[in-house]
Formats: sequence, structure tokens, C-alpha cells
Amino acid sequence: MSAIQIKIRKALLLAATAVAIGAVTGCHKKDSGIDTSALAPAPAASAAAPTASITADPLAIDQGQSVVLNWRTQNATSVTIDGIGPVNNNGTQTVTPTNSTNFHLTAKGDGGSTEANVRVTVRVPVAPTAPSSNISETDMGSEAAFHQNVQDIFFDYDSYDVRPDAASSVSQAASYLTSHPAIKVVIGGYCDDRGSAEYNLALGENRANAARTALVNAGVPASRLRVISYGKEKQFCTEENESCWQQNRRAQFSLDR
Repeated sequence: MSAIQIKIRKALLLAATAVAIGAVTGCHKKDSGIDTSALAPAPAASAAAPTASITADPLAIDQGQSVVLNWRTQNATSVTIDGIGPVNNNGTQTVTPTNSTNFHLTAKGDGGSTEANVRVTVRVPVAPTAPSSNISETDMGSEAAFHQNVQDIFFDYDSYDVRPDAASSVSQAASYLTSHPAIKVVIGGYCDDRGSAEYNLALGENRANAARTALVNAGVPASRLRVISYGKEKQFCTEENESCWQQNRRAQFSLDR
């Protein structure tokens, strides 16, 4: 090999080596350094908003009675109820309001505040009116006047519901008994002769109690009324027809002496 060929071969070898070195170093990306964004603190999560509810049992009372307040909250750091002050986040409390009151609850927390309300109605008794001068505490009235004003009421077959057509009789009877507070009444329940004696005794009692309830609802004190069932034992009419049976299906009012 000539000297010229040796020189050319060395030159080619050096060039190939340089290309190889450049290829190796070119495969690596330049190091960009540390990502500073990764070192920043994570954003804080927003706090949950508080929730609250409040109930009262019962919602309506007579003056002097008590109710139980029951409240529940979540995500609250402080809870207050107007008229009571700071309270636990969850709890109950017995209160005795003297008049109708709206119990207002406020719950506060890192996520804000919320409110809840419940209203308790207090029934204030009405002062009784003075009795009319024409009402006597001992006046029993006559038996004829009693039966004229306190009339029997009648029922449908196999029923002890007070019928709408008895409303005026109940109202008149209650008015008369209110103006004669000394009168006490026995209410007899009667049935027609169909059905067993046991069944009709129960039905007669239900009819007498239904009449008693109607008078109580109309303002007559329950202590003045007594009930008794005669079932089908004492018939007012003995004919076997609807007109006769209707007379026997009744609640009869008598002076309780």
C-alpha cells in the first residue's frame, strides 16, 4: 500500500469516528433542569357548606305545656338558636314558650353559613264569660221542656254514624243543656229486632256513644252524659217493616236523675 493510500485511509477513519461521536451525543436531549411547578403547593380544597334542620314536637301546644326541639347540622363549627344561645351541632332541648314562637337556628362553618326555622303555636286560653243571669245552676227545667228540646236521633240500618239530618237536633239539645247546667243525661242506644242479641247490644252502645260524642263536640261536658245500650230488647214498634224498624234504630235522651 502506498503512502498516499495510507493517508486517505486514515482521513476516512477519522471522519467516520467523528460522525459516530456526533450521532451518539445527538441522541440525548438537553437536560431542561428541575420543573419548578412541581414544587408549588397544591391548591387548598374549598370547604363544604354547612347544612341544618330543626323540628319541634308537637308544633302546637296549650299555654304552659312544653315542646322538644330537635336539630341536626353538618359541616358547622358553631350553632346558635335565637332565645337559647350557642348549642351543640346536634341535639335536643325541651322548651316551654309562653306564646307562639319562631325558633331560628344559624349554623356557621368554614364553607359559609345557613339557617333553619320552626314555628311553635301556643294556644292561649280564652277567659270564660260570666254566665248569663237567666241561667240557674240548679234549674232542671221540666221533663216536657227537656224532651221538647233534647230530641232523639235516628240511625241507618247496621250503622252508628250520626246522620246529617240530626245536626239541628244535636245543636238544639246542646243549647238547651248549656242553659241548664244542672241537667245530666242518660243516652240509651236502641236497635231493631234483626240480628243477634249480642251484636245489637254492641251496636246500641256504639249508637249511644256516637250521640254522646256529638253533644260533647257541640259543647256539652262529657261528665254530664252517661250511655247505656238496650240493643233490641226494648222495641218502640213491633211491626216488621222499614217504618217500624227506623223508629227502633235510635239514641234516646232521658233525664239522669
